[in-house]
Amino acid sequence: MKIAIVVGNPNPKSRTLQTAEAVADAVTSLWHGIETERVVIDLADHAEKLFAWEDPELTALNAEVAASDILIVASPTYKATYTGMLKAFLDRYGNNGLAGVVAIPVMTGAASLHALAVEAYLRPLLVELGASVPTRGLYMTMPKMDELTSIAAAWGADAAPALRAALSSSFSESRHG
Repeated sequence: MKIAIVVGNPNPKSRTLQTAEAVADAVTSLWHGIETERVVIDLADHAEKLFAWEDPELTALNAEVAASDILIVASPTYKATYTGMLKAFLDRYGNNGLAGVVAIPVMTGAASLHALAVEAYLRPLLVELGASVPTRGLYMTMPKMDELTSIAAAWGADAAPALRAALSSSFSESRHG
């Protein structure tokens, strides 16, 4: 199983990245004994190239994400929605560019004031790109970072039935061999 993580925080190695990694750990724990490959794309490391449409490195990263089984897309809350950095990366996909991928939206914020942003803004973007989003996303508030592992594990336990159903359908498609 291939899990791709895309983080749209302008700060490298951010708490948003830590949150996405914790979600990936929770998802990985749902499939014992299945070999998992993880690709992590911290967009802060690629910021200067996001608008270079013909950049071969970003084109390869986009292809790797589109070929994943599970995609965790994470962004800090910025003006009540996701960052422009994340939007610029996702804008590189054509119509249904993420078809066949099971996506998990993740957002972080200072407080729960914008907790619905993950469902109201990030989920529809992923669906528009053709991804399947079978479960609620995770909104992580910064004051609870010391509880990240347990919060992500609880989220994973709640999401498990929907993720397993979506991935069993996904694995039966020809793109997964």
